[in-house]
Amino acid sequence: MDRNPSPPTSDDEEAQTEDSIGSTVYSKHWFFSTLTKLIELVTEKDKSPAADEISVELEEDLENDICKVWDMSMNEEVALFLLEFNAPEIFLGVISKSKCNRLTEMCVGILGNMACFQETCLAISNNENLGEILLLLMCDTDPPTLLETTRLLLTCVSQDDVMRTWLGRIRKQLSVRDNLCFIMSSSTNGDLLLKVGELMDKLFDVDEDLMIDWIKAGCQRPETPLNDSEDEQSGVIGLVPSLLEAAKQLKYDTPDGLDVYMHILQLVTTVEEGIQSIVQSPEDGKQTWEFLFDLTCRHFCQPGDPPLIVQEQKSTLSSILAVMSVMFTSQIEHQYTEIGKNLTLIESLTRIFENVEACQRKNEDKQLSDREVSEGFHLRILKDVCCEFLANIFSQLTKENILEALKQGQITEEKSLCLLRNLFPLYPESVNSFIVALGEADQTLSETLKKKVSTFRAGS
Repeated sequence: MDRNPSPPTSDDEEAQTEDSIGSTVYSKHWFFSTLTKLIELVTEKDKSPAADEISVELEEDLENDICKVWDMSMNEEVALFLLEFNAPEIFLGVISKSKCNRLTEMCVGILGNMACFQETCLAISNNENLGEILLLLMCDTDPPTLLETTRLLLTCVSQDDVMRTWLGRIRKQLSVRDNLCFIMSSSTNGDLLLKVGELMDKLFDVDEDLMIDWIKAGCQRPETPLNDSEDEQSGVIGLVPSLLEAAKQLKYDTPDGLDVYMHILQLVTTVEEGIQSIVQSPEDGKQTWEFLFDLTCRHFCQPGDPPLIVQEQKSTLSSILAVMSVMFTSQIEHQYTEIGKNLTLIESLTRIFENVEACQRKNEDKQLSDREVSEGFHLRILKDVCCEFLANIFSQLTKENILEALKQGQITEEKSLCLLRNLFPLYPESVNSFIVALGEADQTLSETLKKKVSTFRAGS
């Protein structure tokens, strides 16, 4: 049966209405029957001396019925009816005793649907025992169960009424951090990685102190694989390496996931502890820089791509370049950030500016929709991030760097004009600094650019 159960077959409309859940056609009797089977499944095992846990096997008919409950629990009236029937407590009993991955997944999935509504979410969140066991499920080895658990936690953390309740629990349950990092560093399941990333992104966005604690935890001891030893002195998985592993997994297949993980990395670098966690470790720093460099110079905004591609990539690029800019200007110097080894960045930033300009010209003298206004706002953010990074790069350029960039075609008159007209409004001193440095390598080009930059000043 691949559809929801039929409404009562009685010709008596009044009887049918009495058996229906609210304004739906779903039968109360059928729900009572299905939930009762679940209760019996738990109580029968409680009485059985041979087995303390629900069997790994699940009867096909019962599985199909629970699947239908899962589907129908997306309806708010059904969710409220399940709450009246004390379904959260029933599911708590089933989850705590189940060895059947599919059964656990379905029960958590139903709770996740119920949590989409304010009243039912509040009831689920106020159940201390249920909250505790849901967090413990993050150490489960079954990807579908982990996916549904993560979805449920994200739904709850995203609701203001219960956010603080869950944040408090997560702070106390230290294993949550380790389990999330372990999933990010080892899973190949794109859907699970995306949902874990969304949960991590939300947690860090609403609780900076939690983010700092989780960053510090990965810096205190050497990294060792999770659960390799029960020794209390064993290390924990580093946050940044875990983020990078997940991002690499999602790089080609899940653009939305890559965007989420780059935003998490950007959030990490908004606090000093996060910056230090990346740049103090030469290996972590090198891997982070090389991955971000590869995304910027070989993956996004490539020659031949249509200019509108920057619309799709603007959010991810903003995060990537913001992190690279922070790493580039960090007080700890590393060879991998030396501008002489990263001249390709100048060409990549030029292409981004060119594409942004093309998108902005397209929208000139045009009545913009709300979506286009939002896109324009995010393009301006990308442009500002590019300008800051470029200003930092210009501050490090030497005569030798410029000569090499001229030789490789990364600096030309046309490309330089594109860079300077975007940079000038925000960083006029960097523009002047670049022209002076260029004069040591190519006096003619420097004078040409100086004259054209003077028109920027006149226009301002």
